[in-house]
Amino acid sequence: TVPPGQPSTLPGAGQGTVLDRVVAVVNGDLILESDVDEEMRFEEIQPYRTADENHSREFTVRRLIDQLLILQQADLEPETAISDKELDAQLMTLRKDIPECKQYHCETDAGWEKYINAHGFTLEEFRKRWRERMELLRFIEVRFRNGIRISDDDIKSYYEKTMLPEYAERHVTPPKLETISPRIEEVLLQQQVGNLLRDWLTSLRAQGRVRIMRPGEVAP
Repeated sequence: TVPPGQPSTLPGAGQGTVLDRVVAVVNGDLILESDVDEEMRFEEIQPYRTADENHSREFTVRRLIDQLLILQQADLEPETAISDKELDAQLMTLRKDIPECKQYHCETDAGWEKYINAHGFTLEEFRKRWRERMELLRFIEVRFRNGIRISDDDIKSYYEKTMLPEYAERHVTPPKLETISPRIEEVLLQQQVGNLLRDWLTSLRAQGRVRIMRPGEVAP
């Protein structure tokens, strides 16, 4: 176990060889430099990222803080766990959705594993990350979705104005609207609950203890 604020070293490593450091402490839980690196690699795999999204390291740290705050609350209000069947179904859809996957032949297990490995994950690591993502989204949906409705027109508009240009730019045949609409609905739902979620996170930060560490700073 690494003490808060202290860099970690492995047995046998050269004296003073720093392998990790604490970048933030959230209600006693640590976010490490390696967590930030992993999150940035994980975000690269998301199929619907837009060019104007903030992908900076600082923004990634804040996103990890928000995710940890939500997951801490989710642990206090447990919902139905994500089953292997649900996870497998969404991963199979993901393999068809990611434009870059075409060149790796992600429709095959070997191609999918090669693609995941190229982004620095093992299959098991990525399954774990995607399951956590599904749990986080399910918690948000249960907590905030009441009263929010995503219309068919909203889904069609996103498909035509956001997805199709991305696939065209990559010269990849897009999936049909009817097969991808559940995923688009999920994306739009996240956007709709954004304001509610931000207000809630502001409240969680005020109630809890969140500290972003500077390089060389030791956590209290």
